[in-house]
Amino acid sequence: MGFTIGIGSSRGMREIRSGARRRGRASECTVVAEFTGLWGWDVVPGARTAAGACSCGRRECPAPGAHPLDFAPRVPAGATLDEASEAWAQFPGAAVMLPVGRTFDVIEVAEPAGLRALTRLERMGLPLGPVAVTPQGRAQFLVAPGAAGELPRLLYRLGWDDPSALDLRGLGAGTHITAPPSDRGGLGPVRWLRHPDLDSATRPPAARLLLGTLAYVAHRSRA
Repeated sequence: MGFTIGIGSSRGMREIRSGARRRGRASECTVVAEFTGLWGWDVVPGARTAAGACSCGRRECPAPGAHPLDFAPRVPAGATLDEASEAWAQFPGAAVMLPVGRTFDVIEVAEPAGLRALTRLERMGLPLGPVAVTPQGRAQFLVAPGAAGELPRLLYRLGWDDPSALDLRGLGAGTHITAPPSDRGGLGPVRWLRHPDLDSATRPPAARLLLGTLAYVAHRSRA
């Protein structure tokens, strides 16, 4: 029998983690079940690379190892460990990818600026969501949905005219990020700089609370 993992369920968390310990490390199925069951995120199987070739099979793939598999269904938020295991067994070795725009948007910045901004934000005691870093050197701050579309307006109100000049980018609906600890583009694993927890995963902060610090640090880093 599968067990149902509800948001806020400490028992579900213990069962997921104890299952991972029995296997020696967290399996992809365990990671998927944690994302769907504990954090309330949809998950989709993503492509991987081998010897520079993308597992999607397209010879001229524009993003090798860094996109969802078109033919793979999503694993919905709330899926149990058994359901995640059954779904992932159809796509062994797939990268774990998260659709953006439903539960969270992403503000992305260069990793050095992201690290400095994260330190400042933590010192100020501002609410923070999960933060990941990619092997391409991009820090990804998870924020409340809708931020990507509002980014130019929010920056303008803070006195910044051009997000591209700051190397700030908003990711919204229709995009995906590779989730830790999956490999992205054959370059290495994505890592958490700030891990999810029950509050930050289900209620990420509004972008406006972080954006002033992110923009200032990004500007100083490029000066």
